[in-house]
Amino acid sequence: MVAPVHEPVRAARTGATRSRRVRTGGVALVLAALALAGGLSGCGTSVRASADVDTAAPGSCGATVLSALGHVAARVYREGIHSERTASAMHMVEDSSALRAAVQADDAGAARDAARGLIATRHLTDLRVVRDGKVLVELGPPAVAPLRGSLTDTRGRPIASYVTSVWSTGGLISETSGIAEATTVIRSARRGGARSVAGSFPFPAGELPAQGAFTNRGVAYQFTSYPASGYPDGAPLRVYVLRTLGSLGSLCGSNEDDTTVNTLSRIAHHIYEGEAGRRTGEQIRRVQANQALVRAVAQRDPQATRSAIEALLHQHIVRLRVSAGGRLLSDVGGPFVLAPVTAPLRQGSHTVGSFVLSIQDDEGYKRLANRLVGLDVLMYMGSRLVKSTVGSPPRPIPTSGRVTLRGHNYHAYTFRAEAFPSGPLRVTVLIPLPYS
Repeated sequence: MVAPVHEPVRAARTGATRSRRVRTGGVALVLAALALAGGLSGCGTSVRASADVDTAAPGSCGATVLSALGHVAARVYREGIHSERTASAMHMVEDSSALRAAVQADDAGAARDAARGLIATRHLTDLRVVRDGKVLVELGPPAVAPLRGSLTDTRGRPIASYVTSVWSTGGLISETSGIAEATTVIRSARRGGARSVAGSFPFPAGELPAQGAFTNRGVAYQFTSYPASGYPDGAPLRVYVLRTLGSLGSLCGSNEDDTTVNTLSRIAHHIYEGEAGRRTGEQIRRVQANQALVRAVAQRDPQATRSAIEALLHQHIVRLRVSAGGRLLSDVGGPFVLAPVTAPLRQGSHTVGSFVLSIQDDEGYKRLANRLVGLDVLMYMGSRLVKSTVGSPPRPIPTSGRVTLRGHNYHAYTFRAEAFPSGPLRVTVLIPLPYS
């Protein structure tokens, strides 16, 4: 666990500093009143006006927190519309010689096999291919954010159309809930047929406003939402993000800007913490199960160890360092890597060595914070600036407080991270004010 270099802005009413953990709930902007209370109840849920006027009022703490989180949630969704991720998925589909050959041969079985191979890379979640009005391929779970394109022959002539996606509904819900520490529900937005299509939270039946509040089993929730498109036909959807009313107070500052800073600095820190969380555990188990690596380490063979490491890299691992008997056997990966995690290597019941791995490098964190949250990032090892989204600043950036840089206003927030394999890494994020 890393500790912030400075405490966030103190809460206006309680005087308490922002908690480093925010209870899982949802995200929302609150309306002072909803005119839907009578017709939107169900499953023990009722829609009503918020009883907390201060939380519901425009410019209040609750509205400010939820506005910021709503912007972040929409940014997560837009990663499925236009990003490096979508460009990679579409390139893989259009460049697949196996899929092209199957389509030209009108071989549905071979086309499905090629599609399964593409989905197995995890660069895309779904694929639908249509030729002359005939569906050759229809694979993947429920999804959102359809991407459309054409398959061409070697001369560039269209031979089929396709629809793909990088966001399954489960994937979007997991990613949004994780980054915002929220509950996420996807609902149909068809007029007269509104209903939840993904997410387990018992939302009221029927149409809902874009923002609001409701009570479920005695717990008050606030919500916000943004429009989305269903896969594969682009059906109108809304993605709702919820949070309990009681979980918002720890983020409150003395004014709107301070509350925004508390909210977004929490997310910036949470993104870093996630790099040593559940996803890292999956990679630790993958490394520990790799028998080629275990044998190489047991034999103290540096060359075989390096070969095994190289086979493990680039599948969510950016650097892997392996030691045995007090000796470094091999260290392969990028130079600027953060959030290292150490674990043992065992052969049967015997520990034969240990390793340090990371699933994220400095560049990756910088891109995530910039793309998903809209923050600028500077990273320092000692006094040396090693990564920056703003180039080399004309003057030193303070670790906290207001900053004006090239005509733009920010609030700086700094936390201590850990470089690979050990040692301090200082991360400063610049939160734009006003935030949008």
